[in-house]
Amino acid sequence: MTDSSPLLLHTDRLLLHLPGPEAASPMAHYYESNRAHLGPWEPPFPKGMFTPSFWQHRLSQNQQEYVNGHSLRLVLRRREEPNGPVVGLANFTQFVRGAFMACTLGYSMAEGAQGNGLMAEALRRALRHLFDEVGMHRVMANYMPINERSGRLLRKLGFSVEGYARDYIYINGAWRDHVLTSLVNPRALAPEYLASARPRS
Repeated sequence: MTDSSPLLLHTDRLLLHLPGPEAASPMAHYYESNRAHLGPWEPPFPKGMFTPSFWQHRLSQNQQEYVNGHSLRLVLRRREEPNGPVVGLANFTQFVRGAFMACTLGYSMAEGAQGNGLMAEALRRALRHLFDEVGMHRVMANYMPINERSGRLLRKLGFSVEGYARDYIYINGAWRDHVLTSLVNPRALAPEYLASARPRS
């Protein structure tokens, strides 16, 4: 793959990367071709979302957020088509460090790529990176109760239900309830800023 991605993760069938403006057209095509499929599950699309010019700016912003340690927004492509269509997204955002070491996960999959276990495969690899390389302790993911596919996926990955939030996010014309889940890193160490601290006698 010849792009400006500062990170590239592999699975058996997928490449997960963080492309720059060179991927603007494939990103615009992903949202345009899946507009009806994604609309019922996502907040209102920003103005210009379906244009390459929008994504030229957004992808540069995504890379800067990664460099600054604020997010990791991964684009999924098939390994046999490294420069082919985008088949899904896995966004880890709202990084909080210190004593919390947590972030929020959001994801989507192209309609034609569903039903083959690709998102589970991608998230297993991405979560391993977040836990082992970034050092996150908790990843939170929330879904609407009617989105049974998402609920099954999160349970399969080991996420535990922690609560229920009413009128949580504005999606598809209304405030929607969400089930709150999280996955905790079983190998998490103490936060980095405490690593050299020693208790006083």
